Amino acid sequence: MTPHPKLRIADHPLVQDKLSRLRDLRSDKPTFRRLLQDVGALLGYEILRDLRLQETRIETPVTRLDAPLLEPNQIVLVAVLRAGSGLLDGLLGLVPDAAVGFVGLRRDEATLKPDTYYVNLPPTLESRHVICCDPMLATGGSAARAIELLKSAGARRITLACLLAAPEGVAHMASTHPDVTLWTAAVDQHLNAQGYIVPGLGDAGDRLYGT
Repeated sequence: MTPHPKLRIADHPLVQDKLSRLRDLRSDKPTFRRLLQDVGALLGYEILRDLRLQETRIETPVTRLDAPLLEPNQIVLVAVLRAGSGLLDGLLGLVPDAAVGFVGLRRDEATLKPDTYYVNLPPTLESRHVICCDPMLATGGSAARAIELLKSAGARRITLACLLAAPEGVAHMASTHPDVTLWTAAVDQHLNAQGYIVPGLGDAGDRLYGT
């Protein structure tokens, strides 16, 4: 595997436990959806460590206080449809005022190349931390295409939040976007002939929505 200079593994026991439950074929749609949302929040805890704070006057039941509150308008969350919406919910629970965008990509099952069918992004990406949610980094083609679109729209600081990655996808990201920080819960063994991550967890979108 070509190493990615900004690869980060979320190895917290809570993340690893939930990942194992997501892999389990017995997990039904509601369970899968809840677990993916939980992992999104846990990844967000790691990704958002350097959020800026500002002193803001508040009033407690006892006195007034200059307290640290989050500086607004720092974060943009972008979900790669379909499955990216599963991670998006967990992140939004942490930063509910974040702006949200969507990129629709469809994989050609013959070529395994991504086809763009929808893009809707907030303005002023240049000054904000853009977190791209794409749970399965398989070949890396879809994630790389989504990040190309974000950069074309002005994004300068981008983090890719993944549930699982394949070595092939990590290598592709290293060659195309080495400047993008890549957070994932695990790097699995390889891709099979159909382009699925092994051992993986199947198609995240199908398991989320049953379609």
